[in-house]
Amino acid sequence: MCLPHHSALLGHPGTWGALGRRLRLGREGVTATAPRGALIQGCHKDWRNVNTGPTLCRIGRAPAKVPTQVWRHAGAGRAGGLPQLPRTAVQQCLGRTLEPGRSPSRMVSSTHLPLTMSLDLHYEQLSDTRWTELLPLMKQCQAIRLVDCGITEGRCRDVSAALRDNAALTELSLCSNELGDVGTHLLLQGLQSPTCKVQKLSLQSCCLTEASGRTLASMLRAAPSLRELDLSYNSLGDAGLQLLCEGLLDPQCHIESLELQYCSLSAASCEPLAAALRARRELRELVLNNNDFGEAGARTLCQALADSACLLESLKLESCGLTSANCQDLCGVLAAKASLRDLELGDNRLGDAGVAALCPGLLSPGCQLKTLWLWECDITASGCRDLCRVLGAKESLREFSVAGNAVGDEGVRLLCESLLEPCCHLESLWVKSCSLTAACCPHVSAMLAQNRRLQELQLSNNKLGDAGVVELCRGLSQPGAPLRALWLGDCEVTDKSCSNLASLLLASRSLQELDLSNNCMSEVGVLRLAESAQQPSCVLEKLVLYDIYWTEETDDRLQALAEKKPSLKIIC
Repeated sequence: MCLPHHSALLGHPGTWGALGRRLRLGREGVTATAPRGALIQGCHKDWRNVNTGPTLCRIGRAPAKVPTQVWRHAGAGRAGGLPQLPRTAVQQCLGRTLEPGRSPSRMVSSTHLPLTMSLDLHYEQLSDTRWTELLPLMKQCQAIRLVDCGITEGRCRDVSAALRDNAALTELSLCSNELGDVGTHLLLQGLQSPTCKVQKLSLQSCCLTEASGRTLASMLRAAPSLRELDLSYNSLGDAGLQLLCEGLLDPQCHIESLELQYCSLSAASCEPLAAALRARRELRELVLNNNDFGEAGARTLCQALADSACLLESLKLESCGLTSANCQDLCGVLAAKASLRDLELGDNRLGDAGVAALCPGLLSPGCQLKTLWLWECDITASGCRDLCRVLGAKESLREFSVAGNAVGDEGVRLLCESLLEPCCHLESLWVKSCSLTAACCPHVSAMLAQNRRLQELQLSNNKLGDAGVVELCRGLSQPGAPLRALWLGDCEVTDKSCSNLASLLLASRSLQELDLSNNCMSEVGVLRLAESAQQPSCVLEKLVLYDIYWTEETDDRLQALAEKKPSLKIIC
């Protein structure tokens, strides 16, 4: 069986649980699945929370699976706008990009690929004829990515043969296909061939269970070329993980990146995993989000990482049941791993006490973090005060999120003060859903007018209103303001502040992306923005307007604008 959350009905946030919170506040790539052909009913309110959400109702029916990268960027991702995917994929799954071009067709054409190119097919149910056409290509490409293509165990034998016959193949992704344990066994036989040189394998959401653990362990022993393994969204369970760890302990295993999100793991998995972590000197990335390790399990993992000789660069423990007590354990990891650059702890109840305990580790001389993700961690303005010491002192820190924490206007005021410190080199700040009002905007505006490093600011889902937006425009209009992306979705913006925003578009020499989704603007305000955006002097490349409605006449005018200025994409 595939994981239950992969059949959650869209439009019902209670069904999503932690996954829904990650979509709204985190940034991890997830695969959100709806029943095929299911009608979206009342989806606007719930889905708009995904960075103010794509207007799925515009295309009438839910996609079978929303692409991982679409959610990473358009939904939960740090970029907040359209991902760099083929245009047809975006049209099919998220709505429309108003730009000239050919009509939607197959997402990726792969019948004439050069020998060194990738075979990429997403969300296409492959007929027998089509499958037969693809088989020769599988024996030539360097990368094969067949995502949600209806591949079941019956076709795994063909893929296995391609693995044996194609010595040039370095990447295989079969995400969101119902391979099952039997299909996976057939597939992995090919990976164990001496001629197979695959370095990256992704079997995310392939309906694996604990029964696949032994097969995966055998594969790790027999595939020394493998460096990256993603088994996320499979119910491996503690028993399956224990078997997998036997392979991870083998001297022939050289895994550098291991992803096990949503694998139904508990604290019982932590001892065998800890043993594997101590043994794997090559490990660079560990992603364990959304497994219920709890305080004791997390402590076991942190101790193992601190003891390990690996040069860990990325550690992701979001939604793993960590508490404030684990922050001391994390300090041990920070002290031992000067190599660590990315620490993501969202959706754990760390609280202000945990943040206070974590900060000494973050401030240690050896800590060189670039990314610190603390969304929905029960942090208030008091915790912000401690974190501000880190922001003001650590030149290495580039990305920081306290989204989904009630830090309030006072917390943001403190953050703004830190961003003006000479040692603060932060480039991306997320304060989405932080209980902010217009009262914080003068502080944000003053910071924006003086800061010369911040490039991304996520303020969505805060009650800033027109008064707050006017203040922000004042700061951003100052010469030299470097901000490239501003997200103001669901911030109670109306036509009243559109004139200020329109003037900002003409004045700014840096702003390339503006998200105003799910605000109370009419087509009058939209057209005012569009008029500025079409000017040759305007550098805006992306205007995101999900969940804002207008007439067909306005739609035609926006389409004409897109044709007049191809460099501008209006996402609606």
